Amino acid sequence: MAAASATRLLNNGCRIPLLGLGTWKSDPGVVGKAVSAAIDAGYRHIDGAYSYMNEAEVGAAVKKKIEEGVVTREDLFIVSKLWCTCHAPEDVKPSLMQTLTALQLTYLDLYLIHFPVGFQKVLGELFPMRKGRVLVSDADYVDTWRAMEVLVDEGLVKSIGVSNFNISQLERLLSVARIIPAVNQVELHPYLTQPELVEFCATRDIALTAFSPLGSPGRTVLNDSADPKDLLKDPVVEVIAKNHRKSSAQVLLRFHVQRNIATIPKSVTPARIQENAEIFDFELMDEDLQSLLTLNKNWRVCQLTMLQDHQFYPFNDS
Repeated sequence: MAAASATRLLNNGCRIPLLGLGTWKSDPGVVGKAVSAAIDAGYRHIDGAYSYMNEAEVGAAVKKKIEEGVVTREDLFIVSKLWCTCHAPEDVKPSLMQTLTALQLTYLDLYLIHFPVGFQKVLGELFPMRKGRVLVSDADYVDTWRAMEVLVDEGLVKSIGVSNFNISQLERLLSVARIIPAVNQVELHPYLTQPELVEFCATRDIALTAFSPLGSPGRTVLNDSADPKDLLKDPVVEVIAKNHRKSSAQVLLRFHVQRNIATIPKSVTPARIQENAEIFDFELMDEDLQSLLTLNKNWRVCQLTMLQDHQFYPFNDS
């Protein structure tokens, strides 16, 4: 099965490709080449966000591939995210329009609330800080969601969803939502398996997308002394990879897609982008999956502990 043809049905009838290219921490000057390499390798799902500050280059690369006839716009599944400084309902549509302009698109396939905590809006600052503290707002993600729903009504986005939301936040959203979230994008890998969240989303027909599926090996700062360091070199992962004659990265990506979870590995290296796409020609055995699940350490790369005192911080109960 090719990367482009492996999809999951969303609760609104749209389909999300199970393999996508992540563009977080992909710098301008290289991210466009990565997007081009991914599309050439069969990727049809490109994950981005306003806060990554590289959407113009992503959009230029996508446009070029469409102009070359490699893909059509309809072939692609383009994702972006509403940043925390734009949670006020009146800021939601202008933020989307800024993203669409940067991407040179007329609609998104999926638009996500990037994080449940809102920030104060300070011109030019993604993380507005004063005296060492983030300037958070009292914006309620429920109100933000209602503004997101209007974007669907207006045909500007096909699907809407959330990112980094926990079970209680999803339950609260579901209790009032007119449009059910199609996707929850969260950190998932064998060191953070989140079984309760996976089960909850499955029972509510909310698709999951796994970010940092390789354990974020490129991170430069270790979180704490409990940091397990390098998931790619875990002996359990390496043995499974050897048994299947695959790389550790391919095993970790297969771990998700085989369970109908989309995943968005980041890479700017064409050879790795191609290798990451070669995960649909083998299958992990049940014992492989169980071995990977038992590696869980409840260890999270992306903690954002500076926000942990906010009422909507999502990781206190997980």
